[in-house]
Formats: sequence, C-alpha cells, structure tokens
Amino acid sequence: MSFEFSDAGRREFDRLLTRYPDRMAVVLPALHLAQRELGYVSDEAIVHIAERVGTSPAYVEGVATFYTMYNRKPVGKYHVQICRNISCSLLGAEHLIEHVSKKLGVAPGETTPDGKFTLSKVECLGSCGTAPVMMVNDDYHENLTAGSIDRILDGLK
Repeated sequence: MSFEFSDAGRREFDRLLTRYPDRMAVVLPALHLAQRELGYVSDEAIVHIAERVGTSPAYVEGVATFYTMYNRKPVGKYHVQICRNISCSLLGAEHLIEHVSKKLGVAPGETTPDGKFTLSKVECLGSCGTAPVMMVNDDYHENLTAGSIDRILDGLK
C-alpha cells in the first residue's frame, strides 16, 4: 500500500520544500503533515517523505522514532499523553499515570477497546513550571491532580 498526501497536503508539502533551503529540514514538518492526515505516521508515509526529500527511509524512520510527538501506530480519538520527566515525576506524574491507566482500563501505549482513548507516557511536554502536565490531542492541561484529570476525561466521554 502506498501513501500519497491529499491535494491540500501535496500543496503544503510543496510549500515546505520552497520554505526550507535544506530539504532535510522538511522532514519534521512533513511528518507532522502526514500525522495530521492519517492520525499517525505510517511506514508508507515514511517512504513517501524520504523519496520526496531525497533521503533514505531509515533516516526518516530515525527522526520519527526519536521524537515522541509522532505516533507510529493509530491512536484513539483522544490521545492522552502524560509527561514523566523530572518536574512532573517529582510532583506525582507516575501516580497520575497509574490513576489514568486504572480509570481507562489500559496500560500506557494501549488504546481503549472502543478506540476512544490512547494513553502514553512521554518524556517531556515542555511545561516544567506547571507540572504535572498532560496533553490531550493538542490541548495542554497543567497543575494536574487525580480529580482534575477525572473532570477532564469525564468531559470527553
């Protein structure tokens, strides 16, 4: 199965190629573009991006797997990512991850059977001053407690 961007995606990709003087710099935004279109970064998208940029699929795969912001498999409607870096851990992130895991009935890295929630532990969400932090799709939630997480997740059902 091959991958092609949508018409709008192709136009965006072409715009990215003109924006960056070094084609390798297009890999990150191209991966974002593929994820926006598919919901994750497929193997086929990696091959397509590599061909368009002029590098190897192994290079693009290395970039896609280095950063936790790229999903290498489909995720649920709501992707719940909880930071476990030092600031968040010191303020209870591991407890919160366990709390969400029990609440959703899935382990980190898994998706609920209804496909609604995927839980992920991530290394850093870049908001140490407001730790502990969780991201649901593109929305940040800060200064979390088990109660605030319950309210957030219950509001999504």
